[in-house]
Amino acid sequence: MLMDRELHRLEAVKRFKELELNPAITQDLNDIVELAAQICNTPAALITLLDEDTQWFKAAKGLSVFSTSKETSFCQFAIEEQGISIVGDAKADDRFANNPLVTGDPNIRFYAGAPLTTKDGFNVGTLCVVDFEARGLDAHQQKSLMVLSKQVINLLELNWSLQVLAQQNEQQEQNKKTIENSEIKLKAAFDSSTDVHVLVGKNLEVLAFNKSASYYIRSIYQYEITVGDRILNYVDPKNKKHFAKYFDIAFKGKTIKHDLLIRPGTRFECWREIKLVPVKNNHDEIIGVALNSADISKRKQQEKQIHIQNEALTRIAIIQSHELRRPVASLLGFMHLMKIEELEFDYFDMMNLTINELDEKIRIIVADSEKTISSPLSIVA
Repeated sequence: MLMDRELHRLEAVKRFKELELNPAITQDLNDIVELAAQICNTPAALITLLDEDTQWFKAAKGLSVFSTSKETSFCQFAIEEQGISIVGDAKADDRFANNPLVTGDPNIRFYAGAPLTTKDGFNVGTLCVVDFEARGLDAHQQKSLMVLSKQVINLLELNWSLQVLAQQNEQQEQNKKTIENSEIKLKAAFDSSTDVHVLVGKNLEVLAFNKSASYYIRSIYQYEITVGDRILNYVDPKNKKHFAKYFDIAFKGKTIKHDLLIRPGTRFECWREIKLVPVKNNHDEIIGVALNSADISKRKQQEKQIHIQNEALTRIAIIQSHELRRPVASLLGFMHLMKIEELEFDYFDMMNLTINELDEKIRIIVADSEKTISSPLSIVA
């Protein structure tokens, strides 16, 4: 427990030790050490922080030092106390009699330190006054030193809070810029698409849409689509029930894909591929449905043309298979009978070879036609 508490204390010390002091707060700390020295009538006053092995000075009056070892510091004992710690005569105190700060420069004789206690109860250092002669402090001076020590820790924690807030604000600004850049890129991709994209909420209200959606609605329905509109207002009356059913299925988590003929018999007639995709948040909850609509009229025309061509090929194959092969089959039969009857003549072999070649060619053409018809990419229109 003691070890854990010391680790937490050292974390607090590190927080303040690495703190970049606001100039105004630096001045306030310097004013406090001046005031402490005046009230206590001492030539020196210090604000210290103690980590594992070093005593650091955040402000000082009367001593030109930046740090000392924790081992030689008076404050290592003061941070163990909850109230003020006073050493009237260091030479008469067994803890400090042989301390190099007492036996040598700066020849400390008197010390009084009030702990700097954080809001979570850790003593990270002291506000202390030092004299080079043995002496004491009256009750008023002791109370004043304790009050000033609380002001010191308040200033340090305020500075730390302001620094954390500034860092958070900077991070938020960076995050905001990142989000804005992402939104710009997303919007550019969203609006550059020639397909219609609409984000629909749970009440079938329009949450967002791209430029293609706006242009399509304006062209087909003579309306300006706006956020909050009901999406079914922009669906052909005969398709509204179908769309309501599609959205119901999509909001249950299933993607819907369907080809629809829009506005048949009008100048706006076209085939569109409709796709409804559930949109989820980070908690895997469905918060909307993305409606994507692409014009597939050309594809449908190609499919129709391919169907017509396949039917034509089928008719050709039938003709090739039956109409052309029938007379060839008859000729082959005649040639066979003539051979049986031994009615051979000068051109018999030539006629037989020609008829067999013709039969083979027709077989190849029929097989090729059947293969072409069975292929999913029979003709590219």
